[in-house]
Amino acid sequence: MEPIIATVVVNSVWLWVGFNVFVLCMLALDLGVFHKKSHIVSVKESITWTVVWVTLAMIFNLGIAHYMGKDKALEFFTGYVIEKSLSVDNIFVFALLFTAFAVPPLYQHKILFWGIIGALMMRAGMIALGAALISNFTWIIYVFGIFLILTGIKMLIKSDETYDPKKSIVFKLFRKVMPVTDTYHDDKFLVRQNGILTATPMLMVLVLVEFTDVIFAVDSIPAIFAVTKDPFIVYTSNVFAILGLRSLYFALAGVMDKFHYLKTGLALVLGFVGTKMLLSHSDWKIESNHSLIIILAILATSVIGSLVIPKKAEEKKED
Repeated sequence: MEPIIATVVVNSVWLWVGFNVFVLCMLALDLGVFHKKSHIVSVKESITWTVVWVTLAMIFNLGIAHYMGKDKALEFFTGYVIEKSLSVDNIFVFALLFTAFAVPPLYQHKILFWGIIGALMMRAGMIALGAALISNFTWIIYVFGIFLILTGIKMLIKSDETYDPKKSIVFKLFRKVMPVTDTYHDDKFLVRQNGILTATPMLMVLVLVEFTDVIFAVDSIPAIFAVTKDPFIVYTSNVFAILGLRSLYFALAGVMDKFHYLKTGLALVLGFVGTKMLLSHSDWKIESNHSLIIILAILATSVIGSLVIPKKAEEKKED
């Protein structure tokens, strides 16, 4: 038995190493070849990259189906859909941050690139922590479930609440810790002024992007643990969703206001996933294939509803 166990462990290690090497190569290709020089990302380019990332995720899912079985593939796909849909909220905040700090379109890609690098590292740690908690404390799944339901309710109640990044605690603390220039210095994050290392607005926005991702990860990572307890599936579905987030932003940023019911749909998804967690050890357990159908139905309804029922004139004025 010992040689078999050793083989399984080695294969598992190489699986993690191989996936992370692939991710690093894709990121290096993105920054070092396709975006070596700062430029304004066109809608055509962003849609192309969005299709590329989705296609890579689906090819990876086929690999999971072949080597790990159809059940794992279903878990990956459901987790990917959940993370992808919840990450739409990030797009709203990205647009708000770029507007509030008047970030030139030329430099937005660089901020999102490094923001995603930081998000990948932070989420890896959060997933490891979540997996450890669930393995050692079975009851934590119910805590996650209740938390997601409450988050969904909060999102429904405060769907129209406006977020002002310049009033956030992170913004105020950063200004106290480090001086910030009033203007941008090309695409630099740091510059020296009078011999003092000073942050530019680029770095300020990057810090706020990272902080925003941590906030959203607190919702999305527990949501995926409702679908699977396998850390590899949780991690890879998260990573593929995040890698495609940057291109998705440039593709959708200009039309996000048209999907005014999407936040309601996301709130319902969180509520459903939280309920699934609470029922995970009962006779009313919701199977993964049923979960996927329900989640897709909620998201499709919210998108179609947004297009069929236009936003009221008074709501547009408030925006």
